[in-house]
Amino acid sequence: MNISRRTALALLGAAWRRGGAAQIPGIEIAKGPFQATRESLRAYTIPPWFHDAKFGIWAHWGPQSAPEQGDWYARRMYDEGSPVYKWHVEHFGHPSKVGYKDVIPTFKGEKFDPENLVGAYKRAGAKYFMSMGVHHDNFNMWNSPNHRWNAVAMGPKKDVVGLFQKAAVRHGLRFGVSEHLWLSYRWFGLSHGSDSQGPYKGAPYDGADQRYADLYHDAGAARFANSKTLSIDYQTEASSSYEDGTPDSFRRMYLERIKDLHDRYQPDLWYADGPISFEDYGLTLLANYYNLSARKHGGKPEAVFFSKRTADCATGTCALDVERGIVDTIWPEPYQTDTCLGNWHYKRDITYKSTKTIVDMLVDVVSRNGNLLLNIPLPGSGEPDDRELKILSEITDWMDINGEAIFATRPWGKAVPHAAGDVSTSESRRRALTADDVRFTVKGKSLYAFLMGWPDRETTITALALDARKIEHVEMLGFKAPLHWSQDESGLKVTMPPTKPCDHAIALKIT
Repeated sequence: MNISRRTALALLGAAWRRGGAAQIPGIEIAKGPFQATRESLRAYTIPPWFHDAKFGIWAHWGPQSAPEQGDWYARRMYDEGSPVYKWHVEHFGHPSKVGYKDVIPTFKGEKFDPENLVGAYKRAGAKYFMSMGVHHDNFNMWNSPNHRWNAVAMGPKKDVVGLFQKAAVRHGLRFGVSEHLWLSYRWFGLSHGSDSQGPYKGAPYDGADQRYADLYHDAGAARFANSKTLSIDYQTEASSSYEDGTPDSFRRMYLERIKDLHDRYQPDLWYADGPISFEDYGLTLLANYYNLSARKHGGKPEAVFFSKRTADCATGTCALDVERGIVDTIWPEPYQTDTCLGNWHYKRDITYKSTKTIVDMLVDVVSRNGNLLLNIPLPGSGEPDDRELKILSEITDWMDINGEAIFATRPWGKAVPHAAGDVSTSESRRRALTADDVRFTVKGKSLYAFLMGWPDRETTITALALDARKIEHVEMLGFKAPLHWSQDESGLKVTMPPTKPCDHAIALKIT
């Protein structure tokens, strides 16, 4: 998402002038303060609880986790010659004979323990938890009578969303769902193709079998059978082209399925992995979603919807989500960065992000008025691997000491720019933060200065030079003894104690 914030917000006037939405025949939305129009939804405000939460954990888990081959298995297994295609042919068979429909039964979740998982996430500091609802693979992770491809009827034969919701409520966490269904029609087009060479040349993949059209979509999806790449720029008007070729029948099905998800579970957060999709249909869903929450919370919604299109969030409406990136300034409204330890879906033997990388990103995001949503991908069994549990334990240890400088804080000062003019900087372009980097948060009368590495002996924070703000007291979270410090025109100088109170970012509490 590489566009200046000024340019992105300017697009709002040119590309989103439309204020009304057509009534969808046969669809009734919950009564409440919002109508299914952009004008009405601009009155929405992000609830305070989300501004205070700062950290959430996500289980991006479904049938594509069962092969343990990483992201987009259900699509890439039909991408002739790709590593996933080759793996599938070797382990399952050729996709003209054995397709994704045959992978789904291998998704067992035999070690799935939502109570234990959500409890561990809470101990690590998460204030909200997000469950997968449905990915681009068109498989519902909830008890959905209007769609036979669901986790109660197949695979683990459990209402995964419902069980996760109950665990989140018991542990006092806000509960969210992610859905990625809007892109499924185009995304699954490869399943309607065939090999271009070799012994199965021209033999249709099983997506072309209309007995399974409710999984792979109707024959119209074949127009995308040769679309090997999926590149979407959410920040321009032209990005609506991703909706081209998606029939009204799919759009209505999308609305009905996701409305069922909302009506049944009334989640506090809704992540749609894109912008407000299909205009009238998306606005209808959003108005219904907020009205359900308002009915539950005394007339004012406490729910949060995330859009990856900056202009959607320019005035009310929703919270901005930045996938694997960080905004380059202090954002005017609370926003969210979502990232993952490795791939979104579990990949065996992948190299995970280090705990330092996760902590650095959390502190950086919070200092810019954001929250961090961290996906810890579950294997097909539903139990995190040992390396994931170790990282989770290390995050827990760090949060036990430094949580007060994270939760319910607000930004302070000016954010350090990453790349001038960018709305976000991809995490792949981020440099490692060191002891020379400082990030700030504030809560009440306390200012917190995070040292993003351990200085050798003494550090000077030039942003806290002696001026009208005279420092009265400095302490280090997790270190009980008094610190040696002084303040002059060059900054706040702090002598490091002999031992570190924790690994990774160190928080100074300043009065």
